[in-house]
Amino acid sequence: MSEEKKLWGGRFTGEADENFARFNRSFGFDWRLFAADISGCLAHCGGLRRAEVLTPDEADVIQKGLEKLLEQSAKDKDFFADSSAEDVHSFIEAQLVKIVGDVGRKLHTGRSRNDQVATALRLWLREKTDELTNDLLTTQKSLLDLAEKYQISVLPGYTHLQRAQPVLFAHWCLAYFEMLKRDAARLVMVRKHINVLPLGAAALAGTAYPIDRQAVARDLGFEAVAENSLDAVSDRDFAVEFASAAALVMTHLSRLAEDIIIYSTTEFGFFELSDAVATGSSLMPQKKNPDSMELVRGKSARVFGNLTTLLTMLKGLPMAYNKDMQEDKEAVFDTFDTTRDCLRISATVLRNIKVREETARNAAQTGYLNATELADYLSKKDIPFRDAHELAGKIVLHAIEKKVELNELDLSEMRKFSVKIEADVYNALSLKKTLETKNTTGGTAPKQVKKALHKARRFLAGKTAG
Repeated sequence: MSEEKKLWGGRFTGEADENFARFNRSFGFDWRLFAADISGCLAHCGGLRRAEVLTPDEADVIQKGLEKLLEQSAKDKDFFADSSAEDVHSFIEAQLVKIVGDVGRKLHTGRSRNDQVATALRLWLREKTDELTNDLLTTQKSLLDLAEKYQISVLPGYTHLQRAQPVLFAHWCLAYFEMLKRDAARLVMVRKHINVLPLGAAALAGTAYPIDRQAVARDLGFEAVAENSLDAVSDRDFAVEFASAAALVMTHLSRLAEDIIIYSTTEFGFFELSDAVATGSSLMPQKKNPDSMELVRGKSARVFGNLTTLLTMLKGLPMAYNKDMQEDKEAVFDTFDTTRDCLRISATVLRNIKVREETARNAAQTGYLNATELADYLSKKDIPFRDAHELAGKIVLHAIEKKVELNELDLSEMRKFSVKIEADVYNALSLKKTLETKNTTGGTAPKQVKKALHKARRFLAGKTAG
């Protein structure tokens, strides 16, 4: 490593071991913080100027040099290639000095890499949290588009992976919409906790220069300033919260993936994925594999692992900054990359699903999914519900033995179990009635689902307009 790229070389007379230098280096991944760090550098330059640590001319030279670096990074695809820099911060300083000369060395006055990296990571993560929120909204829109395309379609709902009660397909879509809605709300809270300025905490004790931290915070769009310098440089709660929120996003996407995978099997046959989001087998010509969703399901493990990495890395660390914290970057970067990609692929898959309506409807009408309706029917005939439930169970058992559905039993057969059963039982057991009776808020009745779809559309319109 060349002398100009060492930010800490004065105390040392010998060279670092080559293997240790490579082990210590983080530029291979933290270069992603470049633009965020440049923003932090510009704001710090402004703070030094206001504090009269830099003259206006010096500040202008440094500012222009930083802006030129930003332009170069955007134009030159090899800008970050083959650098022996220890980290992105030493890279920026070395490149700045090349452009503006020794005045560039004054930029680091009053700050440490400890508060510098914390600021850059917060700036980067704030932007990526906004991106992830937008991807959530896109996936929610795909769910609504699919729901509206098959608004009157029916499929069996499940508990314990056993057929339970019929639901509208749109109701199923809206369940995942609500999950992602909570995810978006969590990211809003995470963003608020990210949006706190650590710059000015220096290494751990604060800065000796009269820098107006509130003004720097305003320049960078931070809502608050970290109140304690020790905490400012050692806090990675915001990174853990981001990974936690992302882990829940991935939990929900994994559940969605599992449903789509199962419903696309021959055994279920409710969905068909288009060729755009499926693959084949190298051996078996008939296969159409839901690899897109299997990868989403599998990649959830990466994000869960990253969350565990962050928590374990922080556990037991003494105050204040420790090099252990360098391990936060790759976990955070990979969490964002993986969650973003999975949201986008999930949205694409949702746009490429065909619902086999007849198959799904037939499944919703077989397997005694209207047994609860029979119990409710009997209960409305002044039979206590527990007794009605037991009677319905006995009638189901009788139907199973006869290998017919409940609505295929003769009225006379049902009346052997209760004389209160009348001809209107067949209407109560119909699929149409089964759905219509779930007409309270949040239910699967067509009226309620239509309202819910309209409300969801209004919600998305408000978010995208904002």
